[in-house]
Amino acid sequence: MENKKDGLLTKNGVSYLIPFILITSCFALWGFANDITNPMVEAFSRIFKMSVTEGTLVQVAFYGGYFCMAFPAAMFIKKRSYKSGILMGLGLYAIGALLFFPAKLSGSFYPFLCAYFILTCGLSFLETSANPFILSMGGEETATRRLNMAQAFNPLGSITGMFVAMYVIQANLSPMSATERANLSQDAFESLRDQDLTTLIGPYLFIAAVIAVVFLVLWFTKIPYTQTQVADGQEGIGASMKRLLKNKRYVWSVVAQFFYVGVQIMCWTFIIQYGKYYLVEQGMNEGDAAKQAQFFNICAMASFIIFRFVCTYLMKYFEPAKMLLAFGSIALILVCGVIGFTNGFGLYCLVLVSACMSLMFPTIYGIGLKDIGRDAEFGAAGLIMSILGGSVLPPLQAAIMDAGGAEHILFGLPSVNVSFIIPLFCFVVIIIYSRKMMRN
Repeated sequence: MENKKDGLLTKNGVSYLIPFILITSCFALWGFANDITNPMVEAFSRIFKMSVTEGTLVQVAFYGGYFCMAFPAAMFIKKRSYKSGILMGLGLYAIGALLFFPAKLSGSFYPFLCAYFILTCGLSFLETSANPFILSMGGEETATRRLNMAQAFNPLGSITGMFVAMYVIQANLSPMSATERANLSQDAFESLRDQDLTTLIGPYLFIAAVIAVVFLVLWFTKIPYTQTQVADGQEGIGASMKRLLKNKRYVWSVVAQFFYVGVQIMCWTFIIQYGKYYLVEQGMNEGDAAKQAQFFNICAMASFIIFRFVCTYLMKYFEPAKMLLAFGSIALILVCGVIGFTNGFGLYCLVLVSACMSLMFPTIYGIGLKDIGRDAEFGAAGLIMSILGGSVLPPLQAAIMDAGGAEHILFGLPSVNVSFIIPLFCFVVIIIYSRKMMRN
């Protein structure tokens, strides 16, 4: 039976307010990393004169790190503590960011992929530690609302990353397209590439310094253990996995999270290609069109932030699964508009999709970890591994875009429109999931 003193930020009479504030700052830090990275698909494609599909290798490396490190992170946390996991995550995050400097010196694309991979191994530690820790900081009945509250600060980091991408990186990159760069002499191309890479790596070196400060603050702050961490700390992964695989709610949550993260990354990455296509059609050059499209990406994130707080409040009155069904259904209708409209209305629909996505990640996460007790660390790892959807699905959408060829037309529509059939399918999965959770 739950302790009567358990509340939103208290458990067994212990207040978790200070730990909640400190751990919530980490949510903003990985939000920054996620959303400074999405626009880099377009930036790297231009800098290294690559196709959109090749540029999405950034996403493969980025979300591949999440996948590969989730279970090692869970085992590390199980043996030590949530705080140790968070410190390890911050350390790897800083190292990955610092590796952008030698990657720039190499003048090659692939060292950047290695840096992204190491950086996101750190993010995997952070998310595997922070999400279940936040869930355990109070009463069970307020866990999903508490995680939505903490996750509300994640998009503040995200929108900062978008502003930096737009006003620090893209505003200072050469507007020359990949095609124009291909016509340069080798010396001219290398000079332009190095100039652009110097602009690109600056924010990553700065965030490494910020992370070092956060690391030191957390190192010297005493953070209490939770009961979930203490119980059965020595039990092996096998027993936990058997219990988790028998839990249908958890398994469905992992599947839903895979498709949710995929659709989030696709909508936030390819809004730039979507907007750029229509802006170029209106006569704008590629560089300026990319900057203007990034403005719409920031508008999408602003709607995401506003609705994250709105949804956190509404969860006091409505069941999370019902809210997930409602917002998923609206998102599905909006994506139909993204596909069908061949003017600015499609872009507005794509901006509004972000408002619908605002509650999805923490809600799926909270439902998935409900009542799993001693399996929380490994359960969290499985849900973080499902972030692989952000690595697997964007290249599929990019391949559809590239399939349109030089004319960018597929089935009578712009190929960038047709490509949003992949996000459409993802929202169908989320709707099915929410209906199942309403019956659970």
